[in-house]
Amino acid sequence: RGQGHSDGLLRAKAVSALAPADRNLATALVFGVLRWQLLLDAEIRPLLKRPNAKLDDEVLVALRLGAFQLLFLDRVPAHAAIGESVELTRQAGQRYASGLVNAVLRRLAAPQAAEAREHHPASGYPEWMVERWIHRFGAEAALAVCAYGQAQPRLSIRICDPHAEAELAGAGIALAPGELLTAARAAVSGDVTAIAAFREERVRVQDEGSQLIGEIAACAATAAVRNPKNILDACAAPGGKTLILAERLAAAHIVACEASAQRLAQLAKRLSGYAGRVECRRADAAALEEDAAFDLALVDAPCSGTGTLGRNPEIRHRLRLEDLPRQANRQRAILRAALRAVKPGGCVVYSTCSLEPEENEHVVAAVLREGAPARQISLGECIGQMQSKGILAAGAAARLERCLAPEGWLRLLPGAFATDGFFVALIERV
Repeated sequence: RGQGHSDGLLRAKAVSALAPADRNLATALVFGVLRWQLLLDAEIRPLLKRPNAKLDDEVLVALRLGAFQLLFLDRVPAHAAIGESVELTRQAGQRYASGLVNAVLRRLAAPQAAEAREHHPASGYPEWMVERWIHRFGAEAALAVCAYGQAQPRLSIRICDPHAEAELAGAGIALAPGELLTAARAAVSGDVTAIAAFREERVRVQDEGSQLIGEIAACAATAAVRNPKNILDACAAPGGKTLILAERLAAAHIVACEASAQRLAQLAKRLSGYAGRVECRRADAAALEEDAAFDLALVDAPCSGTGTLGRNPEIRHRLRLEDLPRQANRQRAILRAALRAVKPGGCVVYSTCSLEPEENEHVVAAVLREGAPARQISLGECIGQMQSKGILAAGAAARLERCLAPEGWLRLLPGAFATDGFFVALIERV
């Protein structure tokens, strides 16, 4: 129930100290309950004597954990799932409710309760969210988005060193090629984080769609200016895209901004290998004062994150429809500041991991309508250049071009390339 993302919380020391089997089970339980929480509640509530009764958080969590195991995990015996949930209730100081938890879960486990039970992917999401996606993308694409978000996404990595792949193979880690990028791989089995190449940042865990944003930004910089000297990463943490810019633009000085002191410290540590070329600066991206100082600015804007619901399933439970306009106000302010910061002829790459138009194409259109000295240009040229340079995997260019909008921006729906969902647009200051 904390504010952190589930993916980050599961990397805490207490979880890391567990045996591998227990750690895998903890991960499956946390992500599974969050992904299917709405369906679990719909199954649990009718089995209560008072379906609308308010339950203490500890009791509700114990019920959800037990229900998820009964409905979705074949290898956990029903008596074990029920017993553990009852014990969890007692340990949480809710001994009075242990009988309730036992009775509800036993009713849920009864053979007749399983008849005609369906787990439709859309039942794991708020109705307003699914309805919006159907309206925007069509029923088939919306269902595919839902289905992708209900499964554990594959672990994508970036190979930053030609020797690293052999080290991965030597450690028994099986890899599959990326769908988008030649530098990307999918880790099929094994623990990538246990090898030296990962600790030394020669192998990085990063969604392949996120890697694509960094590649697009680097390509846009060289397309706008033959030898870009100054690059701004306006919202840099956690630094994966900044590292791609540093790798691709070896002669450029990069200013990586972050408003949070804690995140800035983590960013500086991660980028320490490029200390001579990357300057980490504490700054609010919406209040940047530079004017025409950079050849390119990357704005990976803070957003609702609806493109990452498979990786961060808790977002669906705390996000409200009215949150989207509030996010958009800040996104417009950041984009305005970035446009001021680039030189005439320079570019801004605006991206989010959101599926919502209020945070994406509407933000770009609104800033351009205000009379900013700028124009949106198509990402088609960047895709062609990346293909010619061997950056894109075989067949990826044609597939990406089909994702281009007439205005020139690109949207990746979750699962279309086995990635999270992303939006990216290219804007030139004129």
